[in-house]
Amino acid sequence: MGFVELLEVAAMPVVQVLLISALGALMATHYFDHLLSEDIRKALNKIVFFIFTPSLIFSSFAQSVSLEDMISWWFMPINVGLTFLIGGIIGWILVKLLKPNLKVEGLIIAACSSGNMGNLPIVVVPAICNEKGSPFGSRDVCHNNALSYASFSMALGGIFVWTYTFQTIKSRSMKFKALEAEAAEILKVPNKDFDANAETHLLKDNDSEIEVPPSAHYIGDTENQIIVDQDQCNISKKGTGSLWHRMVEVISHFLAELMSPPAIATFSGFIFGAVAWLRNIIVGDNAPLRVIQDSLQLLGNGTIPCITLLLGGNLTQGFKSSSVKPLTLISIIIARLFLLPVIGLFIVRAAANLGLLPVDPLFQYVLVMQYAMPPAMNISTMAQLFDVGNEECSVILLWTYSAAVIALTAWSTFLLWLLS
Repeated sequence: MGFVELLEVAAMPVVQVLLISALGALMATHYFDHLLSEDIRKALNKIVFFIFTPSLIFSSFAQSVSLEDMISWWFMPINVGLTFLIGGIIGWILVKLLKPNLKVEGLIIAACSSGNMGNLPIVVVPAICNEKGSPFGSRDVCHNNALSYASFSMALGGIFVWTYTFQTIKSRSMKFKALEAEAAEILKVPNKDFDANAETHLLKDNDSEIEVPPSAHYIGDTENQIIVDQDQCNISKKGTGSLWHRMVEVISHFLAELMSPPAIATFSGFIFGAVAWLRNIIVGDNAPLRVIQDSLQLLGNGTIPCITLLLGGNLTQGFKSSSVKPLTLISIIIARLFLLPVIGLFIVRAAANLGLLPVDPLFQYVLVMQYAMPPAMNISTMAQLFDVGNEECSVILLWTYSAAVIALTAWSTFLLWLLS
């Protein structure tokens, strides 16, 4: 295939995401009478989280994943872990070089390390298979495999986000809250000789205001990984707490992710796909309970349009004013969308040359694209959860996702050429 044909195949899924996201953004404005208001987005998030996404994952896994497939996919958990580890190191280096305000430090590291392993792969990867001239074989087989790879990626990404990324943002947020409390105590001391502006400078950048944490509420995230009760994550102003307390908290969030509906659907789909007699009960023209699989597929079809609309609606929050410096935004974009994918490409190609990966080129495509995804939308959920850097997080997500339109198209085109 020529360059123009490959570019067309790669660009169409990204353009689809862009168009539907733009519609979601418009639906969140007064032009559509706030049809996707914040409350409606939270409610729709819960429906997608509890119903649509599990249905899509289970129906896909039960139909197309066998025990041999599961064994051959052993490298994907390692690959997802490497994206978080390498991205975290790059983010830490950026923090040391840029020396941003403490309120933004955790966001920078999280944005560099935590890619969108949820809704974007489920939208983009299967759409590649539907394009004429796709190098990944038969459309039906490619589409089923793509959904399985993307669903597995979603489950793995959620586990890493709610352990590694959660602790990254929480630790910086606790330090910021501690400084905030210390400054408040100093302000209360009478006749204290100090520079109030200097104290305030420790807590905010330019015009970025510090807000009082809201009361407990549920936050629905766009990637539909987990619904968090803020009452269970109150931040202590006395420090980081004991090591045991932190370990228990990490384990509790890890178990919560394992018990989330998408994760349960993943494990259940694996079981039905691996055990032949269970698969034959619901999959196939002669299956006695095939109506269950058909119903789940029908529900799963609502996942992609809903999460793409929600993605656009949530990104509108990034139009608010913020003190994030342009250099910080440019650095995050380069690290997340260009530097990290280059490193990931070398890792995946090395693994393929050593015979560690399945023969399917689509699997290699998915592994490399995991490095090229923009930051996880769950970062916004965590910023709201700890009430630190909400506006800054929205701005970072807005600009990185805007740049991802070009970056994803470029990387997808290059990978199609490389793997075809």
